[in-house]
Amino acid sequence: MAPPQNPMPAGGPLVEGPADPEHDPTAVYALEPDYVAGLTSRLVATTGRTAAVRSPLDGAPLAHIPQSSEDDVAEAFVRARRAQAAWARTPIDERAAMLLRLHDLVLERQDEIIDLTVLESGKARKHAFDEPLHIALTARYYARTAHRHLDTRRRLGVVPGLTRVEVNRVPKGVVGIISPWNYPFTMALCDGLPALLAGNAVVTKPDAQTMLTALLGARLLDEAGFPKGLWQVVAGGGPEIGGPIVQRADYVCFTGSTATGRLIAAQCAERLIGCSLELGGKNPLLVLRDADLEKAAEGAVRASFSNAGQLCVSMERMFVADQVYDRFVERFVARTQAMTLGATLAWENDMGSLISQDQLDTVAAHVDDAVAKGARVLTGGRARPDLGPYYYEPTILEGVTPEMTCFGRETFGPVVSLYRFHDEADAVARANDGDYGLNASIYSQDGDRARAIARHVRCGTVNINEAFGATFASIDSPMGGMRESGMGRRQGSEGIHRYTESQSVATQRLIRFAPMLGMSDETYAKMMTANLTIMKKLGRA
Repeated sequence: MAPPQNPMPAGGPLVEGPADPEHDPTAVYALEPDYVAGLTSRLVATTGRTAAVRSPLDGAPLAHIPQSSEDDVAEAFVRARRAQAAWARTPIDERAAMLLRLHDLVLERQDEIIDLTVLESGKARKHAFDEPLHIALTARYYARTAHRHLDTRRRLGVVPGLTRVEVNRVPKGVVGIISPWNYPFTMALCDGLPALLAGNAVVTKPDAQTMLTALLGARLLDEAGFPKGLWQVVAGGGPEIGGPIVQRADYVCFTGSTATGRLIAAQCAERLIGCSLELGGKNPLLVLRDADLEKAAEGAVRASFSNAGQLCVSMERMFVADQVYDRFVERFVARTQAMTLGATLAWENDMGSLISQDQLDTVAAHVDDAVAKGARVLTGGRARPDLGPYYYEPTILEGVTPEMTCFGRETFGPVVSLYRFHDEADAVARANDGDYGLNASIYSQDGDRARAIARHVRCGTVNINEAFGATFASIDSPMGGMRESGMGRRQGSEGIHRYTESQSVATQRLIRFAPMLGMSDETYAKMMTANLTIMKKLGRA
C-alpha cells in the first residue's frame, strides 16, 4: 500500500467563533482558509474564475471554488488515462486493501465529514451521519467481495472436456461520474469505489453546491493510498463541463433529474457507450390494514422528512387502508409535530434545512398550489426563516387531487400527501400510477403477504416495514429505478459489473469445428446433429 499523500491537518474544518456553533441558530459559520485551500488544491481548474459555496445554515459564503474549463476536463482525462493504465495491472488484493484503509479513515474522520456535510447541505447531523456510514459499508463490502465479482470464471464449453471457456472482467477505462448535492459525501464516492476496484480511473464532477464535501472524499482516497491521478475532480456547471465529460468517458454514471438523465442517455447512445442513471421519484408508502401503526408512523416520519425530503428514495405519497386511516394519521401528525427542528450542527435536530432558495421556492409553490386548489394542511405548510434562510416545516397534506402540481410531480422536499384506500389491488395500481418507479415501502405484520404485494409494485427497491434504509444499506443488493426513475443499478454485483466489459476466452483441444480426416460437409453436419440429440438426452445445457 502506498503511503498517505498530503494528509489533512489535525482538527476539524470549522472556525470556532464567539457564538456556540453547535446549538446557536444565530451562529456564523466559517472554515479555516488553509483547510479550504488544501481541499481545492485537489481540483483540475485553471480558469482563474471562482464560484461561492454558501451554507444553508446561515446563507453566508463558506468558500470560493476554482472553476474548470473544457480544457481542464480534457487534462483530467489525460491524467486519469495515464494512471489507469498502471492501475489495471495492480493485483485485486492491493486494490481491496486500499478500500479497507478508506473504510477505517472514514470512520476515524466521521466528525470532520459530518461537520462539512452539514455546513454545505444544511441537513440534520443525524442524517449527515448516514453518509460516512454508507461509504464505510460500501468500501468494506466491495473489498471483501472483490474476487467474487472480478475473478475469471469458467463457463460450459460446447464440447465437454475439449472446449475450455473462461470469462474475464476487463475494466472499461475512465468512468465519468456526475454526482448530486443531496448526499454530497455518499454520492461523490459510492459509485466510484467499485469503479476503482474494477481497475478503472474516475473523472468526477460533483454538484457546485457541495464541492467541499466531495473534495474531502477525494482527499481521503489519496490518504488511503490510491495512486495519484486515478481520481480526478473538476468543478463547474453541467452545461459547461458536463457535456465534455460525457464526450470523453468510457462509461457515465449520473444521479440527478430525469430531464438531464435523458440528455446524457442520448449523448451516450450517440457514442455507443454505456451509462447508469438514477433519476427522479414520486415514491409511495402503503400502510396495510394489519400494520403496526406505531412502527408505521415512526417509519413514515423518517420516510418523508429525512434530509428534509431531499432524498431520491423518500416518500411523497402515502396510501393508508380505510380500516386504520384515522388512527395512523393521528399518530403520524403527532410524531411530525413533536420533531425538533433546527439548522445547526447539533445532533438533536430531527430535520435540517433545504439546501437553497430554489428548493425552498419549489416546495412553497407546491404547497401553495395544493392549498389554493382545496388540499388541507394537517401540519406544517410554511417557511421558517427564524430557523434558517431556506427552512421549511415538515408538511402533511390531505385531499390532494390530480390537478395539483404535487400530485404527480416530484417535490423533493419535506411534503407528503395522504390517500385512503379500501382495496389493496387499487392501492398498488395507484402506487404504480405515474412515470416513476424508484422506491416503495409497505407496512404490514404479514411479511409473506407484503412481499407478495411488493412483486406487483413497479419500483426498483421495496422496503417492508422500513422506509428506505433496509435496501439502501444492504450493499449486496442492487439499487436503482424502473421506468423514468432511471436505468442500471448501483450496489451488489451489478454495481461493479457495469464498469467492466465481459470477455470470453475459449481454448479448443483435439478437434476443430470443421470436417476432419476427409469427412464431407454433409457427413459433418449429420454428425453434429446426432451430437446435439445425444447431448439433449444426457441433460446437457
